[in-house]
Amino acid sequence: MRRRTRHRRALLPAFAVTALFLAAGCSSSPPHAAPPAAGQSQDVRATEGPTGDTGHSLTVAAAPAATATATAGTSGTDRRAHKTALTVSSYDSRTRRAVISKAPARSGTSQTPAPPSPTSSAAPHRAAVGDVIASAPAPGAPRGLLAKVTKVIGESDRGTEVQTEPAALNSLLGADTAKGTVPVDPSSFAVDKLLPDVKVSWSKAGDVHVGPKGATVPLGSLRLDVGAKVQTAEGAPASAGASVSGFVQVAPQVDFSYGGTGTDATPGSAYLGVSGDWTSGWAVKGRAAATTGTPLRIPFAKLHADPVLQVGPVPVVVNLDLTCYFQISADGHVTVDVEQSLKGDFKAGGTFGVGKGWTPVSSSDMKSTPVRASLTTAGSVQTALGAEATVGLYGTVGVTADLAPYLRGEAAGTVTASSDTPDVKAEGTWAVYGGVDLSGTLRIQLSIFGTPVLQRSVPLGSLHREWKLAGGSLSS
Repeated sequence: MRRRTRHRRALLPAFAVTALFLAAGCSSSPPHAAPPAAGQSQDVRATEGPTGDTGHSLTVAAAPAATATATAGTSGTDRRAHKTALTVSSYDSRTRRAVISKAPARSGTSQTPAPPSPTSSAAPHRAAVGDVIASAPAPGAPRGLLAKVTKVIGESDRGTEVQTEPAALNSLLGADTAKGTVPVDPSSFAVDKLLPDVKVSWSKAGDVHVGPKGATVPLGSLRLDVGAKVQTAEGAPASAGASVSGFVQVAPQVDFSYGGTGTDATPGSAYLGVSGDWTSGWAVKGRAAATTGTPLRIPFAKLHADPVLQVGPVPVVVNLDLTCYFQISADGHVTVDVEQSLKGDFKAGGTFGVGKGWTPVSSSDMKSTPVRASLTTAGSVQTALGAEATVGLYGTVGVTADLAPYLRGEAAGTVTASSDTPDVKAEGTWAVYGGVDLSGTLRIQLSIFGTPVLQRSVPLGSLHREWKLAGGSLSS
């Protein structure tokens, strides 16, 4: 598992990954180049051809390790996407120039042209103006590439250099339909630790790992354990030193669907989102510093993965970012010793329909285990252990979702209580609540499906659910 560790003593600002990534501007058109010399063209034959003129259902699955590039031409049967022996050797995101070459032969095998499919031309061809290319992560395009060739610049020993512009998925998927949910391999995440005391564990089918403190991690999950001290309220005694600790365990999945009506037409439907199982547990002790207005958010790890979905012959590169964080809101008066565990699932994304445009999708079903809570002196506190997820395609942000399970306590007087035992010592009133917030934004780049461009970012809306865990008005 690739890990990059950075220890930061200062607390980081909120919403670390919600910046909108805008595509780089096109450079001016290069001078016209002479056509390639004889014998220098890139000889490419289709290795998986179209299967007919009408749309059909495509399988959605995790792409194999050696993912083939897909292309579609400008006329005839070449308009249907098919696998080719092309590969993107390099890409410059500033100029949007790419070098297209023939894929190297695999070790131990000979590189021979594949026989043409029954519906494709028998003549070999090189990259041409109008071709649309979909590639898995490549040099210069670490988040994949979906581009249309606008000019063939020339040939070299590296391959065919071409000028490109952004393309949309409907130019490849056309009238076909596709729908599927693909789990993300937990070992594929790059982890950037933002606090010193962060431990990472993961597992996948057939290779079970044991997490920190001997906890067995379910198959297909990623777990992060963390502990940190937080600022204590001014005037609080030394014994009221504040700290947070806990873990978050998530098994993310990418949800994708496409319902096309034709190569040049807006698809009839589309969906992109992230979902998965969620487990977390955390504890807060001491008297946290007072905050006014904005809660204190402490990101402790950033994670990134670029899973590739195989949608029929087309490699669809999904870019998934997660930022895990603690969040504390307190009035500075209450001293707490609270602990909560949550388990459930979540789903967030955007769906497109003709006549409706893009609309948000969000849901979460969380259940609490018994919570121990001790609140002393009148006051209030709310803590959350959450994750902010950003999911997009080929380097463009599509959906940002913020999942924040939380624990909220409030007291008037002096209270020591537990929701899983009958022992309560209190003078005054007290209450402890569990809850979950799910919010986010649809971004304009979801037009990558070939849908109309959004004029503005669309909020997912706010899913808010809260339940009372324990409380009352007691004197003892």
